[in-house]
Amino acid sequence: MKTTKKKITIIVEKTKTGFSAYASEYSIFTTGKTVSELIDNAIEAVSFHFEDSKTKISIDNINFEIDFKQFFQYYKVLNAKFLAEKIGMNPTLLSQYVQGHKKPSGQQTGKILDGIHQIGRELSDLNLIHRI
Repeated sequence: MKTTKKKITIIVEKTKTGFSAYASEYSIFTTGKTVSELIDNAIEAVSFHFEDSKTKISIDNINFEIDFKQFFQYYKVLNAKFLAEKIGMNPTLLSQYVQGHKKPSGQQTGKILDGIHQIGRELSDLNLIHRI
């Protein structure tokens, strides 16, 4: 079995029952009730798609994408105003991206994504103290 360095873009969309995903360049579709389930199902669907060509696919070959509006609708715990302040962006501008009124440039998208990742790392490094 051969290994590939090919990147497969999977577009993620929020649905009423969970999530759906599809590949932008291949006939690959899947669903999941949670993001974790969707990722597992997507890896399986991509692997199945490339099975005949005997190509090994891993999570490193898959690039998941979701638009700003759906991201902030699902991850309501992440406040757009807080994120804007954290990354030094005008909160009104980020709000326009979130609402879909404007599209961010590649550079702005990178800045926003870096901020989201930074917040994620900070949260994962915290431990809550339970005192009796």
